[in-house]
Amino acid sequence: MSTHDFIAIGLGPYNLGLACLTEPIEELDGLFLESKPEFDWHPGMLLESATLQTPFMADLVTLADPTSPFSFLNYLKETGRLYPFYIREMFYPVRSEYNEYCRWAADRLAGVRFGRQVTSVEYDESAGLYTVHALVTATGERTEHRARHLVLGTGTPPYLPEACRGIGGDLIHNSGYLEGKAALQAKESITVVGSGQSAAEIYYDLLADAGHDTYRLNWVTRSPRFFPLEYTKLTLEMTSPEYVDYFHALPEDTRYRLEAEQKGLFKGIDADLINAIYDLLYQKSIRGAVPTRLITNTALSSATWDEERGTYTLGLHHTEQERDFTLATQGLVLATGYRYSTPAFLEPVRDRIRWDGHGRFDVARNYSIDTTGRGIFLQNAGTHTHSITSPDLGMGAYRNAWIIRDLLGREVYPIEKSIAFQEFGAPEGITR
Repeated sequence: MSTHDFIAIGLGPYNLGLACLTEPIEELDGLFLESKPEFDWHPGMLLESATLQTPFMADLVTLADPTSPFSFLNYLKETGRLYPFYIREMFYPVRSEYNEYCRWAADRLAGVRFGRQVTSVEYDESAGLYTVHALVTATGERTEHRARHLVLGTGTPPYLPEACRGIGGDLIHNSGYLEGKAALQAKESITVVGSGQSAAEIYYDLLADAGHDTYRLNWVTRSPRFFPLEYTKLTLEMTSPEYVDYFHALPEDTRYRLEAEQKGLFKGIDADLINAIYDLLYQKSIRGAVPTRLITNTALSSATWDEERGTYTLGLHHTEQERDFTLATQGLVLATGYRYSTPAFLEPVRDRIRWDGHGRFDVARNYSIDTTGRGIFLQNAGTHTHSITSPDLGMGAYRNAWIIRDLLGREVYPIEKSIAFQEFGAPEGITR
């Protein structure tokens, strides 16, 4: 059994970017294991009109290596789409186009193995090696792989509110929206629950066909209003190396408080989409009242399913008025996002991992989570230590440049250290 320099578990955009950036480095031998049979990034939300919320330069590699053959621009060139993209004059790729780009990149990588479900990870103290046990999903064959380092990129599973778990019926999470769309639109009423971009995209998509001869459409959000994603340039400096340094050095409790307060900085709704929703509502209202309701300040507190009537009854609570009310709906879409959960396969090496006071990974500045500080690295899942840079696609290449530097002991891709105009901490000493 050969020994790899590192094994990356999970192949979302971040580990895929790591695979692209390490492909030309002869001194690094990496193996990438993914349980799915092929790359497919949020297939349930690949709506035709949906775009990324980050510019095309936030691809797999460009912000670390603009000359990489795995860049989005090179993908466009090789597929004959560079000039149409140029004429389009829009920085933001269509989401389905980004997915195709990632599939194109994955097909060109030698170290990627799809259909490999990791079942457990062990550590051999005497050899200083991790052993990764995996199941070949197509055949049931069990395999073992050894490496000096691990990179975790297993992503975040869909989150269902506690009130909706196990209640039955055909409710869907936004991750399965496209697959369930036709069945939804056959119902008399549909309710979307959620506050972010996915909820807005689904509402807009369903609003186009909503009418008195089709279905009624509701959108319930606990937010006091439909918050736009804050995308001003000085706010974007919070995805800078300086802000990561500042945030990571704060006390743990302060970081957790800020994590809760900053959700609107990466979970808001694209401002153009908010305006498009209003414009569509206005256009449809010319022919009469639109059969839709947008309900803000409202939290989901309970839910029941009546199989005979094919109807959900949602128990709702208006947080400002402190009033309870109910809403009946046949179709239910939970655009409630994703939450990270510690992979079960890490249990055998749990004692080698650093944990913070809240029971989450204690992620070091260099993105390691193990007691040695350079054995296990984490992609994403670090908003409590690295702030809004953790889920930001534009910081994926930056993080991978860090990880590669620690794996090799030298800097292959130059790592920016100072790019912000503003200062995030108190100045040292007397200022003038």
